[in-house]
Amino acid sequence: MNASLINTEILPFKATAFHAGKFVEVTEASLKGKWSVVFFYPADFTFVCPTELGDMADFYPEFQKLGVEIYAVSTDTHFTHKAWHDSSETIGKINYPMIGDPTGTLTRNFGVMIEAAGLAERGTFVMDPAGKIQIIEINAGGIGRDASELLRKVKAAQYVASHPGEVCPAKWKEGEATLAPSLDLVGKI
Repeated sequence: MNASLINTEILPFKATAFHAGKFVEVTEASLKGKWSVVFFYPADFTFVCPTELGDMADFYPEFQKLGVEIYAVSTDTHFTHKAWHDSSETIGKINYPMIGDPTGTLTRNFGVMIEAAGLAERGTFVMDPAGKIQIIEINAGGIGRDASELLRKVKAAQYVASHPGEVCPAKWKEGEATLAPSLDLVGKI
C-alpha cells in the first residue's frame, strides 16, 4: 500500500456473507450510516485466524452497544465460511457477518491482498458512518490482534468524531481526560 487510506471513502464492492445462518449480500452501502470494522484475515480453517475471530465474537456485544458492525473478510467463499462456522466451536459463536471475497475485490480495495498467495493480510479498518476510514492496522501473518484494544480505539475514534477540537492521547480510555490542541500546549506535554 503506497498511499494512506485514512479519511478516504470505502470503494464500491458487492459480496456475499454468511450471517445469522443465511447468505446475505453486502455492499459499500451496507457499511455506511454506522461505524463499521472490516477485519481481514488470511484463511478459514487455519491457526491464528480462529483465535482472532473468536476474540472478536467475545467482544461483539460491546461493539454492538457502540453501534458498530463487524465484518470479517477472507478470500474464502461464503460457503467455506458456513462450513467453518458449522464445524468449529470457536467460529460457531460468531454472530457478525463473514464476507467471502474469492475474487479478491474487497481485499484489493483495502490494499491488503498478498498477490502471490491470493490471501489477505491481517488488516483491520474502522470506518465512520460516512464510510471514511479512520483507523488502519495491519499485522504480519503470525501476529494475532486483540479485540479489546480495537474496542478502545473505536471508542477514541467515536469520541473525537463527536467532540471537534479534542484529541485522545496515548492509552486514552473512555472517561479519561482528552486534549484540546492549542499554541499553549506546544512543548508542555
